[in-house]
Amino acid sequence: MKIIIAPDSFKGSLTSLEVSLAIEKGIKKAFPQAETILVPVADGGEGTMDSLVAATNGHNVEVTVRGPLLNPVQASYGVLGDQETCVIEMASASGLTLIEPEQRNPLLATTYGTGELIKKALDNGCKKFILAIGGSATNDGGIGMLQALGMRLLDATGNEVGNGAAELERIVEIDEQNFDPRIKDCQFFIASDVQNPLIGPKGASYVFGPQKGADESMVAFLDSSLSKWADLVERKTGVRLHDQAGAGAAGGLGGAFQAFFPSSTTRGIDIVVEYTGLEEKMNGAACVFTGEGQIDFQTASGKTPMGVAQVAKKQGIPVFVLSGSIGKGIHELYQYGITSIHSIVNTPMDLQEAINRASKLVETTAEQVIRTFCSIGNK
Repeated sequence: MKIIIAPDSFKGSLTSLEVSLAIEKGIKKAFPQAETILVPVADGGEGTMDSLVAATNGHNVEVTVRGPLLNPVQASYGVLGDQETCVIEMASASGLTLIEPEQRNPLLATTYGTGELIKKALDNGCKKFILAIGGSATNDGGIGMLQALGMRLLDATGNEVGNGAAELERIVEIDEQNFDPRIKDCQFFIASDVQNPLIGPKGASYVFGPQKGADESMVAFLDSSLSKWADLVERKTGVRLHDQAGAGAAGGLGGAFQAFFPSSTTRGIDIVVEYTGLEEKMNGAACVFTGEGQIDFQTASGKTPMGVAQVAKKQGIPVFVLSGSIGKGIHELYQYGITSIHSIVNTPMDLQEAINRASKLVETTAEQVIRTFCSIGNK
């Protein structure tokens, strides 16, 4: 019996590989003879780089860049097996987790380090880029990234502005003369399931600003500043970011790619499915195990369990989802190919205990699910 194991990470607890190994252990307890194929995946967020590097026998390159508050941080980018495709998780350079909660301030946070990562990969000969842009600390419209790559953003006196969203409203001129010329000869694939526009009540500032440290008045200021930036970008490039789907991803970084890079946006899970060869690996499988830390109605926006299930559905393969917690709206997910959803929490416990015991809980749940599956004749 061939079984595919393709979960995402349980954030704050287990990596996707650790989840995969725990599921495999549970399956093997019930059926040692089962053929298990592990395909750790991600949906464009944390773990995307590691998943693609592992799938293609690539390697990681560690570098020092400026973090979201311009302090030096150790970040990395992945070079895939073809030696010219680069995978960057912007959160490794400009992510929210790089800032202590009391220091989070989207007026100051910059995407400069993300631009430095791109530049270092260009220097290394990369021509094709996969950008996972989840988990940002920023709301700067991507200006930090643009500055790191040579774009001059000038104020009314002709001087270059500083870093962070606080500088957006001061920009009156975009000078592309020194913008890295190698960019126009590259391809940029933006892995994101965020469809929010740049500004407005569903835009970057109002939806994501509060989790990055913005209060109500700051959110309004950030939105107004991004609106002025979008006006300037439209006059310069003809690209209207204001209400463009996906422009609000990562505090407007998505919009910067749309306006100034040869880029396209796609679901992160679709990129991972392609590069891992997941669809081919499913041929002849009896069932598929996937999962994530929490499953709810948001999973339908393109998160890992939904993407894996859509692939399996083409071949009529049942899909079992294991999750740390189950939220509202899961009934919507069954139409995409998910067979059943299982919480790994099997007794009353607090969050910390569940995190500490996650591996064993995943293992136990996987064992029980596969025993049930096989008991009804699927051997």
